[in-house]
Amino acid sequence: MTLAHYLIIGAALFLIGLFGALTRRNVIGILMSIELMFNAANINLAAFNRFLHPEGVAGQAVALFIITIAAAEVVVGLALVLAIVRNTDTLYVEEFNLLKG
Repeated sequence: MTLAHYLIIGAALFLIGLFGALTRRNVIGILMSIELMFNAANINLAAFNRFLHPEGVAGQAVALFIITIAAAEVVVGLALVLAIVRNTDTLYVEEFNLLKG
């Protein structure tokens, strides 16, 4: 496989995640789509690292950092979702009006 193959897979995953994040009404689905976009970026970073600098680990280190940030984002996001669901009894984004005055 060449670098182009990895980039096409990464771009397809990113577009699927972007489509999911923009069209989902469920908060859990939106968080899953964002995770898919993070994973697409990780594939691209690992591919660039392997093909452009095979002796270095900079791309893999950044991918590990992104995985850590994604895990923290999931924890904070799910905590916010649980807090909102307890108050509104819904998971649909259109029905969240807690931040309105």
